[in-house]
Amino acid sequence: MIPAEVPEPVEDEDGDSSAGYLSAKSVALDKDVLNNFCKTRFHPFIHETGRVREFIEGFADDLLEALRSVCDREADLEVEDFVGIGSMFESWRVSKPPTCDLIVPFSPPQPFRFQFQLWCDPATEIPLDLQGCGRIKLIKPGWNGTDCICGSTNLGDDMLCLLHNRNECEKLEEHTSVELLCARNTTYLSKDQIMRWFQISVTKAWGKISHKYDFELAFRNLDFPGALKIRFRSGKTVLLNVTPAVQFEETDAYLISHFPSDTSNSSDIHWQLSLSVYERNLLKYLAKRLPTNSCHIHCLQIVSFLHKKQTALTGRSAFSNYHIKTALLHLLLSKRLAMWQPQNLDHRLRDLLSFLQQSLEEKRLYHVMVGNPRIPVEILVPKRICSAEPINLFRPLVLQRNVYAKMEVHFQEMVRNTSVLVQEYTPHLSNGHVRHEFSSTDEA
Repeated sequence: MIPAEVPEPVEDEDGDSSAGYLSAKSVALDKDVLNNFCKTRFHPFIHETGRVREFIEGFADDLLEALRSVCDREADLEVEDFVGIGSMFESWRVSKPPTCDLIVPFSPPQPFRFQFQLWCDPATEIPLDLQGCGRIKLIKPGWNGTDCICGSTNLGDDMLCLLHNRNECEKLEEHTSVELLCARNTTYLSKDQIMRWFQISVTKAWGKISHKYDFELAFRNLDFPGALKIRFRSGKTVLLNVTPAVQFEETDAYLISHFPSDTSNSSDIHWQLSLSVYERNLLKYLAKRLPTNSCHIHCLQIVSFLHKKQTALTGRSAFSNYHIKTALLHLLLSKRLAMWQPQNLDHRLRDLLSFLQQSLEEKRLYHVMVGNPRIPVEILVPKRICSAEPINLFRPLVLQRNVYAKMEVHFQEMVRNTSVLVQEYTPHLSNGHVRHEFSSTDEA
């Protein structure tokens, strides 16, 4: 197994390896400015995040309960309790409006079951550009030799199954609505069909409970049916990404229909594996062992903030907050925890930018959870994932040259603008008073 190595940034003597290139190690950062930046930009979110999360959890419970009530309990998919992931549930929110990411697992009705075929299974043939994906096969009694065949055979009026009564046999024949959620001429679950079913179900569910709430709920993006927007009468908004998923066996891993920031997987039957719950648990595990008021969350918040600002300046790219979080987790696992003292914020921020810069140059950024021997055993990552070959998150993007080139330019411009952006969005002391560079209504 290839170890998930951490690239060591190489810096030229003058910090400039070529014309137009700026090494992240040479970015000018002032400790006082950084501390003031974090205090004014991120600290106000601490209390608000708790209130928003509490509201979203209550609303999501209500919406999913209504969704269950509009589904046919005998024939439809069974919707389970949501799982909160992402910045809102990992305490590193950086901007307005607040965005909440929820995974909503579903399971097939009895007597159907799911069978999983992961990219890392020896007998599974999945293209290299779909590493980290899996197929979900719908298994019906009678489709293999271990189940009773009464669900797939017409017994006739004068014959009875010795294991099931006639009503049970009829149920096996009636569950065709679940089979329609498979891709055409296959037994593999279709992402498109599931997303269509989910959007219709959410619309019906909201129709049942909308009278209870004093706000509007709308779909933000029809390509992603769970991308919702809540707008209150005051004009304030909350963004909600509700993503349908299938729990992988009895673990905290999920096969999900899509990542909101990723459009590289266009296959209808290959679902992406999400290990977000394990990543959240790893952050919690490390936080308990890091120095008091460690600077790791501020590093993540600052780079995410810079990425959002650069996107506003030069447009969207394939670079994402997930890449930033992955890089941070690699650094947390590779550096001595004592190095994350709060007074080392400037050094660790340069390390994070340098790690990402080097990863982009080398065209490799490994998934932190897959095949990484540095993951503590306490995180309980499934053995099949621990023993798999490391996954290069950049590989699908490298195959799209224009997409990858734009991502590299985006990041290089972000590095170049780092000092300016931090200064611009940091309140300055003027005659002993704090002067803000933006109004209180700024939703940066």
